[in-house]
Amino acid sequence: MIIDDNDIENRFQGLTASQVEKSRNAHGMNILTPPHKTSMWKLYLEKYKDPIIQILLVAAAISLAMAWVENDYVETVGIILAIFFATTVGFYFERDAAKRFNLLTKMDDVQLVKVRRDGHVIEIPRKDVVKGDLIIVEVGDEVPADARLISSVNLQINESSLTGELLSDKNANPQNDLNAAYPADMILRSTMVMNGHGEAVVTAVGDDTEIGSVAKKSTEETDVVTPLNKQLNKLAALISKVGTIVSVLTFAIFLTHDILTQPVWHSSDYFKMIEVVLKYFMMAVTLIVMAVPEGLPMAVTLSLALNMRRMLKSNNLVRRLHACETMGAVTVICTDKTGTLTQNRMSVVSPDPSEGKNDFNTDLYYAAIALNSTAELDGDNVIGNPTEGALLMWMKEKGVDYLEYRHKSTIESSVPFSTEKKYMQTTAVVDGKKHVFLKGAPEIVIAMCDITDEDRKKANEQLLSYQHKAMRTLALATDNKLQAIVGISDPIRKDVPDAVRQCHEAGIDVKVITGDTAATAIEISRQVGVFGDDVCNDIPDSAVITGAEWAALSDDEALERAGMIMVMSRARPTDKQRLVKMLQKRGEVVAVTGDGTNDAPALHYAHVGLSLGSGTNVAKDASDMTLLDDSFGSIVNAVMWGRSLYKNIQRFLFFQLTVNVTALLLVLGGAFVGTAMPLTVTQILWVNLIMDTFAAMALASLSPSREVMKEKPRKQTEFIISRKIGVSIFAWGFAFSIVLLGLLVYFEQDGNIVDTHELTIFFTIFVMLQFWNLFNAKALGESKSAFSHIGAEKGMALVLLLIFVGQWMIVTFGGKMFRTVPLSFTEWATIVAVTSPVLFIGEGIRLIKRI
Repeated sequence: MIIDDNDIENRFQGLTASQVEKSRNAHGMNILTPPHKTSMWKLYLEKYKDPIIQILLVAAAISLAMAWVENDYVETVGIILAIFFATTVGFYFERDAAKRFNLLTKMDDVQLVKVRRDGHVIEIPRKDVVKGDLIIVEVGDEVPADARLISSVNLQINESSLTGELLSDKNANPQNDLNAAYPADMILRSTMVMNGHGEAVVTAVGDDTEIGSVAKKSTEETDVVTPLNKQLNKLAALISKVGTIVSVLTFAIFLTHDILTQPVWHSSDYFKMIEVVLKYFMMAVTLIVMAVPEGLPMAVTLSLALNMRRMLKSNNLVRRLHACETMGAVTVICTDKTGTLTQNRMSVVSPDPSEGKNDFNTDLYYAAIALNSTAELDGDNVIGNPTEGALLMWMKEKGVDYLEYRHKSTIESSVPFSTEKKYMQTTAVVDGKKHVFLKGAPEIVIAMCDITDEDRKKANEQLLSYQHKAMRTLALATDNKLQAIVGISDPIRKDVPDAVRQCHEAGIDVKVITGDTAATAIEISRQVGVFGDDVCNDIPDSAVITGAEWAALSDDEALERAGMIMVMSRARPTDKQRLVKMLQKRGEVVAVTGDGTNDAPALHYAHVGLSLGSGTNVAKDASDMTLLDDSFGSIVNAVMWGRSLYKNIQRFLFFQLTVNVTALLLVLGGAFVGTAMPLTVTQILWVNLIMDTFAAMALASLSPSREVMKEKPRKQTEFIISRKIGVSIFAWGFAFSIVLLGLLVYFEQDGNIVDTHELTIFFTIFVMLQFWNLFNAKALGESKSAFSHIGAEKGMALVLLLIFVGQWMIVTFGGKMFRTVPLSFTEWATIVAVTSPVLFIGEGIRLIKRI
C-alpha cells in the first residue's frame, strides 16, 4: 500500500498492523540479500581449473598407468603431492583473507528507525520497515529504505555512498533539476541526514531499493579473465603441443629404427615385439611427464600467497590471489573522487579574514560562527551539517572552543536555514550587546549588507575565485556588515598527486568518475594531476563528459570515446560500470577504486576492484582488494608488487624449464648413445624438490623493485615466456645436457660399466649446475649483478644454503635409498669449481649489458 498525498488520514496515521503484514507478504523484508557464499568444497575444487593443474592431472593418470605396469608408484605420488600442495596452499590463503575481510563487513539490520503506524510514532528495527511505511528522518539518521518525501524542512542528505555528493538539498515539492543524479523528493537507503528533518513514504525495500539493485549488479557473474590466467592458458597449450610432438616423434623414430635394425621384427616372437613397443611407449610417456613443469602451479601459488601476506603489511588486504599479479598488468585506473582522491570531509581553505586587518573584530567573528550554527563537534568528528562543522573545525584548529561562546552568550531568536531563503539568521547577546548574525549563500548575504561599492566588488571577485576552484562558498555578516567570504572544499589527500604522477610514469591512465558536479570534478582532477603537467587551462572537450551524456552514446560511440575520457561527472553506478566494460573491450586492464555503494558494480566487473577500508560493506564485498589505510598511494605499491611478482614468475619459469629441457635432452641423447636415464626416481624427486618448492620459495621471496615502475604495462597478448627468456632456456638447457652427456660418455669409454661413485658425481654435478643457475634466475632480465642486494634477500640465501647442505647430506648419508656414496673434499671442490662458470658466464653477460 502506498499513501496518497491527498489521503490526509493515512498521511498522519501511517499503516495499520494488517496493512504492514500485507505489505511484508507482498514485497518482503527490508533486508539486502547477502552475496551468495560459495561452499568451501566448491572453492577448493575451483583451484583445479588452473590449466597447468589440469595438465598435471593427465600426467598423474598416465604416470599411474605406468606405475601399475612397473609396480613403482614413487613418481605418481610425487606428482599427486605437487597438485595437492599447489591447490591447498592457494585455498588456505584465500580462506584466511576471507576471514579477515569478514571482520570488516558486518552488516547491521537491527538499528532502530522511527515510523508512524496506527497514529503513533514508534521505533522498529530497520529490517521491519515495509513498503508504504511512513518514516521520519532527522539529523544523524541513516535513511532505512527508498522513500518519497511528503514533507520536509531544510532537509539535506549526504548521498556520497551512491553519488559521491556530500550534501544534496531535498524537499517534498522539487523543481526539475536535469543535472541531479536522483530526484530531489527521493531519499535513498543508506544515505545520511545531515540537516533538517522530513517525513516520507517508503517506495522500495530490501533488494528493490537503489542500493539493493547496485549490490545485485556487484555480484553478477562476469567473464573477465585475468592476464596471468591468459598467459598460463597459453603456456599450458604450448607445453601440451611440444610435449606431445616430441614424445610422438621420439616413439616413431626409435620404433622405426628398431624395426629396421633388430632381427626380432623378422621373427615370430610377437611377445618380444609387444615388449619393445611398450618400452618405447613408456619412454614417450616419460617425456610428456618430464615436459610438464609440475612445480609451476605451486610456484605461482606460493608467490601470490607470499605477496598477499606482504601486501597486508603495507595496508593492502588482498581477498583474491589473482589480484596480486593482475595489478601489475593494469593500464587504466578508474577512481572515485570523494573519499578516494579527497578526504571526504569539508574543510575551510580560505585565508583568515583577520589577516592584514587591524580593525577586524575577531572575537565577534568567532561568535558568529559558534552561535549561528546547528552543528556540533565530537572530537574530530562533525555531527550535523558538514559545512557548518567545517567552520567549527577551523575554530578548533585556531585553538578556540566554540562551546565557550555558546555558554557565555544568550540566543534570543533563530531563523533556520532553508533552501528558499538560502540563509540562516540568529539574534544573540554577546558580552552584553545584542547582535544579528547572518550566514548563507554569498550573493544573498552580500545583497543584505550595508557595504560600499568597492567592498562589494572585492567580495564578488573573491567569491568568483573560490567558485572557479569548485569550492562551496559561504558569506558571514554581523549587524548588516560583511565579515568574510569563506571557501570550503573537500581537500585532496596529500599522497594523491605524487601517486597519480607515479601512475603516469608507469604508463597507467587515471580516470576520475564521480557523482559530483562537472566544475568540482574537473578542478579536483586538475589538482591531483589527472590531466598531466602539460595541461593548464585547455582541457579537450573529449576528455570531460557527464553521466547523462555518456548514457546517451551508442555502444559504438561509447567504445570510441572511452579511451579519451579523463573525467566523468554526475555519474550513476551503471555509468561507471559501462565505462569499465568499454575499456575492457578496448583491450585495457582496468582497476577500479571506490568507497561507495555506487562503485560496487564497477569494482566487481573490473580486472581488479580496490575498495577503501572506510568504505561501504557493499563496495568491500564487490572488491578484490581493500586499501586499509584509504591511501591512493597504496595502489602504486600494489602495482609495483604485481609487476615484481610477474617477473618472479618468469624467473621461476626460466629456472624450472631449463631443468626440464636438460632432462628431456638427456633422455633423448641418452637413447641415441645407448645410455639409460642415469638418475634414480629418488634423485629425480630431490631435483624436483629443488626446482619446485625451494626455487619457488627463493624466487617468490625476492623483494619488489621500484625500477619496474619506470616500465610501461605489459601487453595482454605478450607471452609469459618472451623470446629472450625462451632463447636463454634452450641455450642453458642445451649446454647443461651436452656437459652431462659428455660426462656419461667419458665414464662409459672403453666399455666400462658406470659405477655408483661415478653416478654420484654425475648426480651432484647435475644439482650444482642448477644451484649456480638459480643466481642467473634471480637476475633474469636485469643488468645488475646477481649478488646485488643478496644480503637483504634472506629467503634466497636460506634456499641456496638448503640446496647445498641438502645435497651434501644426501651424497654423504643417502646410501642405497639415493644410490650415492660419500665424496671427498677434493671431489666436492672440483665439482663446485667445474660448475661455477654457469654463474660467471651469466655475470659476464650482465656486465656487458651494464657497460
